[in-house]
Amino acid sequence: MSWFESLVLGLVQGLTEFLPISSSAHLRLTAAFADWNDPGAAFTAVTQIGTETAVLLYFRKDIARIVSAWFRSVVGVGKGERGGRDGRDDADARMGWLVIIGSIPIGVLGLLLKDAIEGPFRDLRLIATTLVVMGVVLGFADRRAARDEGGGRHRAARRRKDLTDLDVRDGLIYGACQALALVPGVSRSGATISGGLLLGYTREAAARYSFLLAIPAVLASGLFELKDAGSGHTAWGPTVLATVIAFAVGYAVIAWFMRFITTKSFMPFVIYRILLGVILFALVGFDALSPHAGDIAS
Repeated sequence: MSWFESLVLGLVQGLTEFLPISSSAHLRLTAAFADWNDPGAAFTAVTQIGTETAVLLYFRKDIARIVSAWFRSVVGVGKGERGGRDGRDDADARMGWLVIIGSIPIGVLGLLLKDAIEGPFRDLRLIATTLVVMGVVLGFADRRAARDEGGGRHRAARRRKDLTDLDVRDGLIYGACQALALVPGVSRSGATISGGLLLGYTREAAARYSFLLAIPAVLASGLFELKDAGSGHTAWGPTVLATVIAFAVGYAVIAWFMRFITTKSFMPFVIYRILLGVILFALVGFDALSPHAGDIAS
């Protein structure tokens, strides 16, 4: 991998990680369209450490509060205490436990499906399918949320849930949605936000828990893949450069996205996903692009 490739792929990773359009799919497609080698699952996982570091920085106050309350809850259980000094601490400790619980599905499936993630899941036909299908799901979930928030001529607006309503059942469902993102094209944020909207949460609550939930899974995946990051055609230097760029760009994107969703719908992303999927189907169907274009193994 050249330094220029790492620069471009780092920008792509940072721009797409937090948007519901799938960063892994865009890294794969960028390589295919540019006739580069597929950067691979290891490169993707390591560069995601950069974007997750942006999450740690952006939500640093929330994360510090949650981690502190969670540790107090653990110590409190051992001492027979409630695990929190006030209602805020109890809610933060519960959030810490719910992030752990919600991370279980992707952790288990990530290990079981490792070979498929690095091979068959990177087929461009599958990516095109997931782009379209999850775009439709996100569009349906977004319209449902808008209908609840706006009400109608004969129906009052319905209250959407916030993170204080999050429980173990919803946490596990969020986690199952996040696990779908093991397939490129699904989108970690797109799947979890869609799940949250369908569960009745506000756009902001769904996005916030989605980003918090991704931290353990992405950091664990990136650290696990570190051993393979410098192998093959992907050298350590370009990988580190891409990771640093992904961090800087990702921080700007997450700040913009959290403001965007407070007043806007997800429909622009829905349209983009479906159009991209249809174009990709057409390119592969007319043999303008091989479904394994850029695949190292091909």
